[in-house]
Amino acid sequence: MSRPSTIVQQADRDQRFDPLFRAHHDAIWRYCLRRLGPSDADDAAADVFAVVWRRLDEMPTGEASRAWLYGVAYRVVGSHYRSRRRQTRLTARLDASTRGEGHQLFEPVPSHEVQLLLRALDGLSPTDRELLRLSVWEGLTRDEIAYVLGIKVNTVDQRLHRARSRLKVRFERLGSGPAPTEPEEASA
Repeated sequence: MSRPSTIVQQADRDQRFDPLFRAHHDAIWRYCLRRLGPSDADDAAADVFAVVWRRLDEMPTGEASRAWLYGVAYRVVGSHYRSRRRQTRLTARLDASTRGEGHQLFEPVPSHEVQLLLRALDGLSPTDRELLRLSVWEGLTRDEIAYVLGIKVNTVDQRLHRARSRLKVRFERLGSGPAPTEPEEASA
């Protein structure tokens, strides 16, 4: 391949990638942030767009590109979860050999209702949680969710309905107990 042809191809890729990046980076970063937290969101979003750059020729055009991006992000986040689990196991083994008890860090305590909702959400299966997050947090359509998860649209409707029902039941069960009067303090 000649050098001028390579430059033209690079310019074409840049023209396709740059607007895509500008249009979707913030949403993909927030998706990663909500699932991985602030410590890994930047890396995960960068990983998503590195995959997009490598697979730019495979990406669908038009509205389907958004769902494709979330599909890539879904897989990247899964990879980060697996990496985090491996790292946590290793850190725990190292910590056990160098110091006794672990330290709890203080984190701001959300309102009682938000705590209940998050606890109810955490009690759902990973599939239910992801369906609800894609629908509510990411604002994806049922067609886009189907594309991201690789399932049929009717299956999305059924699973989303069941997930919402299970979340409501769990939330109501958790909400029937007494509300805490003040946040618990983190141990030092």
